Amino acid sequence: MNVLIIEDHPLISNAYKNALALVSAKDKALTFNIDIAVSCDEAYLRIKDAQNTKATIDIVFLDIKLPPSKDGKIISGEDLGIKIRTLFPKTKIIIATTYNDNYRINSIFKSVNPDGFLIKNDLNPEELILAIESIIKDDPYYSKSVVRLMRQETSNNLVIDDIDRKLLYELSRGTKMGELPQIMPLSKTALERRKRALKELFDVKADRDLLKIAEQKGFI
Repeated sequence: MNVLIIEDHPLISNAYKNALALVSAKDKALTFNIDIAVSCDEAYLRIKDAQNTKATIDIVFLDIKLPPSKDGKIISGEDLGIKIRTLFPKTKIIIATTYNDNYRINSIFKSVNPDGFLIKNDLNPEELILAIESIIKDDPYYSKSVVRLMRQETSNNLVIDDIDRKLLYELSRGTKMGELPQIMPLSKTALERRKRALKELFDVKADRDLLKIAEQKGFI
C-alpha cells in the first residue's frame, strides 16, 4: 500500500512510520511504501505526481497546520484534503491535529470527510495502530476526543469554506479589501458580505478581533 505522510514534525512522522511497521508485522500480507511531505507545496507535488503517473495513494496521514504554498493558493492541510478527496476519492485520509475546537473539527469533517480523525495530544501507539487497522477494513476511526467535540453544538450551521479561509488568510497577511478581488474570484461587495458573516459567526466587531479568534480556532 502506498502511504503519504503530510506532516512537518519529524516526531509525529516517525510515530506514524512505527505504527505502520507494527501493523505490517502483525499482518505479513500488508506492506507499506511510505513517502513524506513537510509542506503544502511538497505534498501537492507528490499528489500531482501520483495523478500524472496514475499511481495510487492508499493512505494519507494529514496534518492541518502546515506551511502554506508559496503562491498562497493552498493555505492548510484542509485544502490538501479537499484536493485529495477530488483527485483520489478512494484514498483513506487520517487527520491528526492539535486543534481541539469543536467548530474547527466540525468544519474539517464537512469539507474533507476523513476516514480517521485524531487529536495529536491524545496520540499513542495503540490508538494509531487501531486507527490504521480500522480504516484498512473500511471502518472509520475517530478518537474519543474527536467524538466528544463533534457532539458539542456549534453556534450555527454556517460552514466556513475555502473562500472564507482564503479571505481570513489574506487579511491576516495585511491584504486590503480593495486588493482582494484581484486575488479572489469575488467582488469587493461579496467579500465584505462574507467578512460580516464571519464576524457574526464569531460574535466580534473589529477586524483584529476576527483575525485573533480565527487564529485561535485554527482557521489561519
